[in-house]
Amino acid sequence: MPGLPHRLLTLVAASLMSMGLAGPVAAQEPAPSDVVPRSPILVVDSERMFSDSAFGQQLSERIETAAAEIAAENRRIEAELADEEQSLTERRPGMTSEDFRAMADAFDQKVTRIRRERDEAAAGLGQDSEAVRRQFLIAVEPVLYSLMQEAGSAVILERRTVFVTREVVDITDEAIRRIDDQLLQPDPAPDPAGEAGSEPAAPAPDPAPVEEAPVPGGADDGDSGR
Repeated sequence: MPGLPHRLLTLVAASLMSMGLAGPVAAQEPAPSDVVPRSPILVVDSERMFSDSAFGQQLSERIETAAAEIAAENRRIEAELADEEQSLTERRPGMTSEDFRAMADAFDQKVTRIRRERDEAAAGLGQDSEAVRRQFLIAVEPVLYSLMQEAGSAVILERRTVFVTREVVDITDEAIRRIDDQLLQPDPAPDPAGEAGSEPAAPAPDPAPVEEAPVPGGADDGDSGR
């Protein structure tokens, strides 16, 4: 999506400026890594980092679910409007021109209103998608910063903004691996013990002692009946 590479560069540049990496990098170099090259410049494909990482997919699942719900709702509404239009057409022969025109205008206004509401829902989904990507970039910034330290780098560039580069300085695969290792949240699993324990938590109440409740005058009434 346009804008993601620019935001990545902005976040990394801001991190560099705020933490003063120009000097401390050489003074606090971590142990060399076999998978991270020693290079003053690294490159990363931020789009693939988002789409191929399990963490990115986890963040986007909510958007995909919402998109599916919107699509299903749109299909349901379309079917209902088609049925309503067909019903109006079938009733037209038995209606006056004025009555038919009034109902047709009301139907058109309803369609226009629903179309506007669905467009607003789609626009809101797009905004949510952008928010998720911003959340992703903010979350992965410490991972990228750690990779820069290991490589002794001063900057990470977006792969698609670089005309030509050596593959060895592309850390996308390693970034994805570390993002998933450090940021991926386990899916919440149902707690069988909790579910089983919840059943006896509310035991059936003891039978009400209805038979112990005396009926006023019950004995006298019985005697008088005899």
